[in-house]
Amino acid sequence: MGNVVRNVLAFRNLTLGYDRHPAVHHLEGEVPEGDMLAICGPNGAGKSTLLKGIAGVLTPLTGRIEGHVPAREIAYLPQAAEVDRSFPIDVYDLVSMGLWRRAGLFGGINRADRARIEQALAAVGLEGFEARPIGTLSGGQMQRALFARLLLQDARLLLLDEPFTALDAGTITDLTALVKRWNGEGRTVIAVLHDFELVRGHFPRTLLLAREAVAWGATGEVLTSHNLAEARRMCEAWDEDAPACAPASRRAA
Repeated sequence: MGNVVRNVLAFRNLTLGYDRHPAVHHLEGEVPEGDMLAICGPNGAGKSTLLKGIAGVLTPLTGRIEGHVPAREIAYLPQAAEVDRSFPIDVYDLVSMGLWRRAGLFGGINRADRARIEQALAAVGLEGFEARPIGTLSGGQMQRALFARLLLQDARLLLLDEPFTALDAGTITDLTALVKRWNGEGRTVIAVLHDFELVRGHFPRTLLLAREAVAWGATGEVLTSHNLAEARRMCEAWDEDAPACAPASRRAA
């Protein structure tokens, strides 16, 4: 018998949203351990909402997310627009925050930790940037610093929300190689992406989302012209004024 692949996540009739208005509707499916999954879809399709649900930022309106990954083993990279770059912190301190789950929020950084921070900075090409305030970084440099922080988190499940948006080609190449390296180490990667060519070139499996799943499986079978047109149609037809879901206290257990 072959090796049995365990599911890292399973979505069971999952509905996520805001103010009880659904943004992801009745999602069913599994994410196997070691998967490299792209989440694609039109604007407003619920892609970021789904990632926030997996990360525990959002609580399901209905249904549930089943999983075998403890919170400390999940690393979540939000969209660049959600990162406060005005915060007075330098690159070294930003990257070192990747150690807090293991060292503790107020834990000291020892010699081995400093070596790991330096290695992470070197891995993303930011040697010599340690003392730079994050507010002075370019978009690509900031994303490299955030990837260095992810490196230090050493997580089993990586959630990346539009990690390559508005970056130059060289930075995309470097960071994509890092993501593939993580996956090659057996880590599960789930990324929200808009560049279909990048998805086709590097992500074997794709979930095409339009508030609900349009298609989910091998990337070449999912990102077809028919499925993409259907996703656009479904998002355009979505009723933003649909009734809200019942609050959790009124739903059957």
